[in-house]
Amino acid sequence: MKPLTEQEIRAAFVNCTKGEAKRLSVPRDLADHPWDDLDYLGWRDPQSPERAYLVLDLNGHPKALVLRSPSPTSWQTRRSMCSMCLTTHTGGVSLMVAPKAGKAGQQGNSVGAYICSDLSCSLYVRGKKDAGAGARLHESLTLEEKIQRTVTNLTAFLTKVTA
Repeated sequence: MKPLTEQEIRAAFVNCTKGEAKRLSVPRDLADHPWDDLDYLGWRDPQSPERAYLVLDLNGHPKALVLRSPSPTSWQTRRSMCSMCLTTHTGGVSLMVAPKAGKAGQQGNSVGAYICSDLSCSLYVRGKKDAGAGARLHESLTLEEKIQRTVTNLTAFLTKVTA
């Protein structure tokens, strides 16, 4: 993924108002992110742990989503699989819900997916971050194919939000 500026990130949001995009918390350490190892940029809001954000480069243009994630509950201590990168975690996968873009979102419609709670799918797929024993199932796919599958899953999620 190419490095993004704060202004590019704020302008990329598709499921919130411009005012909300101006007020949301963008990471201050953008220059320190491992951009070459990222398929998307994801982070949690430090002021509101139930809010998360995801920015995906779609055909050379960044598209960003506001996500909500409910507070951790007892069921989240079970082993769960991320629907984006297929990494399994004990307590490390959250249901992330994105309000739909446009009129559907204004009517309260949303789309959800189970995603790594720390939004580090790119690093788990590449083996740069470890989710523990048994987190990555043995597959015959190449690293590039696993990366492409993750990007395809993210793109499908974004498409559902903007449809």
